[in-house]
Amino acid sequence: MGYTLPVFACASAIAAFLHLQKVKTKEFVTVDLIKPPQKVDISIEQVARLNSQTALAITRSDPGEHLDITRNTPVWALVSIEQSLIDSPQIEIEGGEGIGIQTQNNNQAAIYSYAKELIIHNLQSLLKKSEKIVIRIILPEGRKLGLKTSNSAFGVVEGLSLLGTTGIVQPLTAPSQLEAYQTELVAKAKKHDFLIFCIGENGLDLATKWGIDPDKLVKTANWLGSMLVTAAAHQVKSIILLGYHGKLIKLAGGIWHTHHHLADGRLEILTSYCARYGLETTKIEQIADSATTESALQLLRQWDGEDNSNRVKSIYKAIAESIDRRSQAYISKHTEQTTQVGSILFDRQRKIIQKSLYAEKEFTKLC
Repeated sequence: MGYTLPVFACASAIAAFLHLQKVKTKEFVTVDLIKPPQKVDISIEQVARLNSQTALAITRSDPGEHLDITRNTPVWALVSIEQSLIDSPQIEIEGGEGIGIQTQNNNQAAIYSYAKELIIHNLQSLLKKSEKIVIRIILPEGRKLGLKTSNSAFGVVEGLSLLGTTGIVQPLTAPSQLEAYQTELVAKAKKHDFLIFCIGENGLDLATKWGIDPDKLVKTANWLGSMLVTAAAHQVKSIILLGYHGKLIKLAGGIWHTHHHLADGRLEILTSYCARYGLETTKIEQIADSATTESALQLLRQWDGEDNSNRVKSIYKAIAESIDRRSQAYISKHTEQTTQVGSILFDRQRKIIQKSLYAEKEFTKLC
């Protein structure tokens, strides 16, 4: 079992604060994960007082047995005790070196809701009412590691995100994880015949911000084909697929396990739809030669702006309708059930590019 980065950030913060309180330093601290509801011991590598009001503690990320670029990366927490002011929060959390910034959100630190909830929950009980602390999370290797992720596709630059909805690492490619996702799906299918499939953490985070009932949200990772069939087999009548266009577009090409190590035809699929739209040959070549689907999308938007056309809307409408159609055909091929499928594709800024006709009709029921 491995733990997500927010857990190690929280453990470092706990250790630094306890050191300031002159609590004898242990080799580990206990963190209440909240999600799931269990407590775990996290090893502390180093802790030191920098002055009478500030201490620094260091842990090492341990994501478990699966491949992860954050393995063994140091996670620092710098904790300072400050004077508590009226109407001021007792705990402030800041992003230091190596924590990415959200370019689409006023350059705020990429420290998301679960990480904040986890840190506040675990530190709040240690504070006196008159105390206030500022916690600065630092990932010394974060800037370098961030270049090896897809963070920039979602507007996070200069480091890593403290992103996640749980303290336990859920490897998106491990076969055992498919079973875990299917178990969750079956449980929710017993209560709802209309579910929203969130492809990855970004889809899940976006759906949560929209205020969609969490009990109707199902995280799918890369096993979209298996999850669609499982849902239909358990009498789910309606599914909305919510995901980044660079991932969902694979379904328009009939790719049902979407991890890039197994299948990657994103640009080829987008290029074919551009050709069907009637895009000029020189522009089709530029789309095909794009580094990513996101950069190809920006090209289409640029050309739309230059001649006041609607290439993006027309091309992505065709893609969305194809995703719906092929998903329903895939379900029919493997089950005897009929399930309606709609799709919503968003860009790296988590702004909707296109909804299929069915998703458009059903969208008002989501929130």
